[in-house]
Amino acid sequence: MHFFPYWRLSGYYFFYFAFIGVFSPYFGLYLRSLYFSAWEIGLLMSQMLIMRLFGPMVWGWISDRLGHRMTIIRFCSALTLLGFTAFFWVQHLGGMLFAMAVLFFFWSATLPLVESLTLDYLQVQQNSYSRVRLWGSIGFIIAVMGTGIFLDYFLPDSILWICWIFLVGVLIVAVTLPESSRHSFSSPQEEQEQSFWETFTQPKVKILITACVAMSAAHGAFYIFYSIHLAEYGYSKMAIGYLWSLGVIAEIVIFMVMNRLSQRFSLRVILLASFWTAILRFLLIGWCASSVAIMVVAQLMHGLTFASIHASAVAAIHAWFPSSSRGRGQALYSSLSFGAGGLIGALISGLIWDVWGAAWTFTIGSGFAFCGLCLIFFGLPRDAA
Repeated sequence: MHFFPYWRLSGYYFFYFAFIGVFSPYFGLYLRSLYFSAWEIGLLMSQMLIMRLFGPMVWGWISDRLGHRMTIIRFCSALTLLGFTAFFWVQHLGGMLFAMAVLFFFWSATLPLVESLTLDYLQVQQNSYSRVRLWGSIGFIIAVMGTGIFLDYFLPDSILWICWIFLVGVLIVAVTLPESSRHSFSSPQEEQEQSFWETFTQPKVKILITACVAMSAAHGAFYIFYSIHLAEYGYSKMAIGYLWSLGVIAEIVIFMVMNRLSQRFSLRVILLASFWTAILRFLLIGWCASSVAIMVVAQLMHGLTFASIHASAVAAIHAWFPSSSRGRGQALYSSLSFGAGGLIGALISGLIWDVWGAAWTFTIGSGFAFCGLCLIFFGLPRDAA
């Protein structure tokens, strides 16, 4: 059996998503403590989505061209830490916008490359990807719950230190990760025969990525307004936190069983089940938030609306793209799905929330999921693998 640095790869996912588990829910509290307006906070936090639009593609292209994948992962991890360190001194809008742009330009680069590295190590065991990726969900849930408790006793600026520690963890693991001996690059002739764009323009690739964009857009209202939506129905902060955590626990369960699911069911069947679940889930969140039991069920659906789709898409992209362009393939998936899709969902939700209300905003999310369902049903071949 070939060497597989399971714990180092798992550690990378753990620290990477632990940082997100602190930054996404709580960094806005720190910005609020600096008396930034809601518009300024939104402008600052939007840098994450904006940089995810093109950052992964830039670094994926550099990685595939130069071939120094681990060097790029380590370099970008170091620059991510440096960009975040600026927050300890910079507290005015212009400086924080620059620091935020630097932070997420380099931060967005590393995950697609690590995804490609993980799958290179797994090779024929690509369905085992979920056993590694679940540690990201574990890191997220530990961070989001632990930081919430921590902030009951300490000032909001302590968020900076928690985030910084997790980014140090990312850098340490990145420095110790070895390159896979199976990471190869095609000759110019092979590159010409099956280029990146030739692969991307294959119908099954375009269908999968477009459907993933639709699923990310479907989650737009959820990631921005879910907590606000529940608070308006009288849920306590503790209850809201538990529901968020429940969704991540559902992720972990799906990642743990994903290997068996993908052996038993085809890619098309898994995706169809996931999109049907998303349609129902966002309708339940929008129209049945007064029921705690229904909200619990809706959060348990998160495993299918996120984990199963993400694990399936990452494995499919790795299998469909030639070795010379897998970095760009994963980067394109990340940029379009989480970057463009997330930004579309966020912008549309923000525009219609105050006008149409919560129920119809989440219904729009179900509409995006329905569009993705139609793409998979009518466009993805039954034998796609």
